[in-house]
Amino acid sequence: MNHASPLAGSVLLQVGPVPLSGAVVTTWGVMAVLALLTASTRLDRHGRPSRRQALLELLVSAVDQQIRDIMQVEPAPYRSLIGSLFLLVLCCNWSGLVPGVEPPTARLETDAALALLVAAVTVLQGVRQQGLIGYLASFARPSWLMVPLNLVEQVTRTFSMTVRLFGNVMSGAFVIGIVLSLAGLLVPVPLMALDLLTGTVQAYIFAVLSMVCIGSALPEVAATDADPAKPQQGANRALQRKPPEE
Repeated sequence: MNHASPLAGSVLLQVGPVPLSGAVVTTWGVMAVLALLTASTRLDRHGRPSRRQALLELLVSAVDQQIRDIMQVEPAPYRSLIGSLFLLVLCCNWSGLVPGVEPPTARLETDAALALLVAAVTVLQGVRQQGLIGYLASFARPSWLMVPLNLVEQVTRTFSMTVRLFGNVMSGAFVIGIVLSLAGLLVPVPLMALDLLTGTVQAYIFAVLSMVCIGSALPEVAATDADPAKPQQGANRALQRKPPEE
């Protein structure tokens, strides 16, 4: 007797020879909703910022601050990627609260695709910032003996991001499904509220790990390059130490 794998996704649509699973369709739906909300926010400017625009500006400020704190670089080149990853993972996690919808991040292929995207950006930014020779040479730091370990680290880091997101989101959806089927409609409400919090935390962790991975491929820079307030503080301290002129 053949048993289907629990990791196998069900085909929801068939576009020619290409089967589309429910996770793919849900992910496309989430991206379409985010794009429409963003477009409507950009067009909704009548002298004063709307609440939606103020919320997005607050989110952008928070993302910029996280990039400065974690990656120690100016946030502009990485703002779109990190912010989009956070919003996409967050909305995909929360989509499981819609009846009949399985969160795409509870599927291994979705999490693997996101982790591989981060890995590809890490390599591209490393080559772009350090050059091909400089990026390859970074694997030999601090010693050539570290080359195998650094190569394995690149693979295990991607695998860890995939499994971490998959395990946490899938377990939450699995528990809510079991309680909902046994206890009725209203009993799992506290668990659903907890799932909202868990989905937010997992989206934040995935964004932070993405920043760590990308930042590890960048050349080391001084912290003052990412914090415009520190050069002024340093100048003030220098003036305080300077002896008075006679």
